Amino acid sequence: MNKDAVFLRQAEAGDIGALEVLLNRCYRQTEGWTNEADLIGGIRITPNELTNTIANPNHYLFVYPKTTTGERDAEETGEMLGCIAVDIKVDADANKSAYIGMFAVHPELQGQGVGHQILQAAETFATRHLQSSAQDAQTKPARLTMSILSHRPELLAYYQRRGYELNGNKMPFPNDGNNGEPKRQDLELLELEKIVSE
Repeated sequence: MNKDAVFLRQAEAGDIGALEVLLNRCYRQTEGWTNEADLIGGIRITPNELTNTIANPNHYLFVYPKTTTGERDAEETGEMLGCIAVDIKVDADANKSAYIGMFAVHPELQGQGVGHQILQAAETFATRHLQSSAQDAQTKPARLTMSILSHRPELLAYYQRRGYELNGNKMPFPNDGNNGEPKRQDLELLELEKIVSE
């Protein structure tokens, strides 16, 4: 696998089935180092949630599709090798942020630099998008944010190596049946952020 061959395109409705398989496999199965199977059971995402994400004009879901030759211009096989979402937010006080989520890399490709390439592409997209939404030169810095599960020190370290820091915001993992079933009661979502423009 050549990590430099990684490419992304925006997700389409026809990708929903393959995305559901990829996300549920990466998050809820015991494959790869990024799974949450020891912390959360059940499914990670539903087709309806993916449909709503793709239809939201402020939410960009990017996919890395498998092709017959591994090259961008080749025919897609219908399988997804990776994905990442960017949710753009600009509030009334001109605070700009992009929430990065639904980040997944096929377990067989983890540890080969593919995730780094996907994250870097999403960060570049988000930064450019946030900078282009600035109304004037006096705007506040833009931030990239994401949430990770507590009890995942290896994942926290991965993001810290890429410039993200805990910002002190956290919340209990939602136990509403829509996000899987937590396997421990003290599970929390911890927010990370990275300042990307001054």
